[in-house]
Amino acid sequence: MRLKLGRPDLAQYVDRFDVPVAGEGDLSVTFLGVATLHVDDGSSAILTDGFFSRPGLFDVGVRRISPNLARIEACLERAGIGRLEAVLPVHTHFDHALDSAVVADRTGAMLVGGASAAQIGAGHGLAPERIRVAEPGQPMSFGPYEITMIESEHCPPDRFPGVIDEPLTPPAKASAYRCGEAWSIVVRHTSGRSLLIQGSAGYVEGALTGEEADVAYLGVGQLGIQSDDYIETYWRETVRATGARHVVLIHWDDFFRPLTRPLRALPFAGDDLDHTMRVLTGLADADGVRLSFPTVWSRENPWEHGRSAAPDA
Repeated sequence: MRLKLGRPDLAQYVDRFDVPVAGEGDLSVTFLGVATLHVDDGSSAILTDGFFSRPGLFDVGVRRISPNLARIEACLERAGIGRLEAVLPVHTHFDHALDSAVVADRTGAMLVGGASAAQIGAGHGLAPERIRVAEPGQPMSFGPYEITMIESEHCPPDRFPGVIDEPLTPPAKASAYRCGEAWSIVVRHTSGRSLLIQGSAGYVEGALTGEEADVAYLGVGQLGIQSDDYIETYWRETVRATGARHVVLIHWDDFFRPLTRPLRALPFAGDDLDHTMRVLTGLADADGVRLSFPTVWSRENPWEHGRSAAPDA
């Protein structure tokens, strides 16, 4: 097989950047790169990951990395994020959890996740009462949000497997941010609306049986290097399992590139978004499911049909 060079061209998917813009007072979801999602009802909000530093490839590969406070503050301000109920890392690789404790500290939020996420919080100096270790499958209440964290798996290959078993204080090597617990996160709002956030393209067969979600935010990082059978099983264990009617794809962007620049897809050397889209488009069409990309920085309402924002691509 010939090695594919370059990266997928997002322009070919321009019609998929079609999640409706949220109206005033709508429950909204704002995509902020990778698997960082701001869910906001206008008076209360939660955030997955909170990864804004996005260190470059050289720094990740060679140096010790730390949260970039200037980038974090700028992103929080641009996204209009003030106070949060909770920050929830989907797992603890650096591209998800590097900034999570800093963001929780800045926003008065609880840091919520597994034991590995708790070690990141401890390494930052968060008080123990600001850290909550989730009990898998048990709903937790944060303001108007009911959140259930269900154990999942990271998409293969997991380059930094294992758990974080002692407080992690940056600067540290990227490899210190081991995967820890990977989660499927089901969010239910008092409005009756619900969503699944699947941060990594992994799954546990049967784990989401009995869970329901109107919308699925589906991580697709590394999904394009899997077999068609794997991708079809992933769809079955997430989208079909929850009955989601709208799927919004996340974790496809090059996370070594700062959010001040237009998003671009991960290179073919590490993923193949085109392959992912060929398979998922067929599955979505067969199931009558709407398949979309989110627009970075845009407050969107994935529960509605209507006007969409122009893609930042």
